[in-house]
Amino acid sequence: MPELPETETIARDLEAAIGGGQRRIVGAEVTRPDVLRGVNAAGLARRTRGATIVRCWRRAKLVVLDLSSGDRIVVQPRFTGALLLDAGDLDERERRYSTLAFALDDGRRLHYRDIRRLGTVALLDPPAFAAYEATLGVEPLGPDFSPSRLSGILRASGQAVKKVLMDQRRVVGIGNIYANEALWRAGIHPARRARQVTAAEAARLHEGIVSVLRESIAERGTSFRDYRDASGNRGGFVERLAAYGRGGLPCPRCGTLLLATHDVDGRSSVLCPGCQS
Repeated sequence: MPELPETETIARDLEAAIGGGQRRIVGAEVTRPDVLRGVNAAGLARRTRGATIVRCWRRAKLVVLDLSSGDRIVVQPRFTGALLLDAGDLDERERRYSTLAFALDDGRRLHYRDIRRLGTVALLDPPAFAAYEATLGVEPLGPDFSPSRLSGILRASGQAVKKVLMDQRRVVGIGNIYANEALWRAGIHPARRARQVTAAEAARLHEGIVSVLRESIAERGTSFRDYRDASGNRGGFVERLAAYGRGGLPCPRCGTLLLATHDVDGRSSVLCPGCQS
């Protein structure tokens, strides 16, 4: 599932390729309208036609395209979604799973590809976007995310610390992959009650969150199966994962066999019984 590093990578790629007023949308073709939210196929085509793409950026796990009309195209990729630029060279398998495509004024097409069609594409005006953004938590790579801010978030909850990290109303952008990795880096068991995390542990966890997200962005995200960047390429951070997906293998820190479990909120958690407490 694309998390912060993956959506950040896609947004940066799109900003460099089509953002900043470089490109204009000349048409929109929707082949799978079930991915649309807040607008139908005809409305999407009408409201985006002729609009210049002013900026491509990320908010939480969303890829946002600001248009000169004031509308925003807001894409939530979820499990298998991707935004792919196609100059006629896109892999046919990727094109087969395209749910919609924006035709650009230079002849390229921007596809939203989604194999399982669990992601969404919305077209929001400024008030609608502001209302949605008001439901989101703090950005973990932003200036407001400090060790003390994280400690306060954790102290306010009796839920498992991993579940709190993945709650987008509290901290955005962190999903299962990077929650596992950050908790391993901090030496904190994912099932520990959040309010039991000390200030010193919260500081270690803050460092784990920020470092793993930045390192993954540098590697252009993590690809297991479906994630692709805007050019259709895979992310390289999978080679640097210490916990996620490594159940039964030795802990890179202490050598204890890593344990894979679904006991925390039903999601796959991988932890080291030797050095996470």
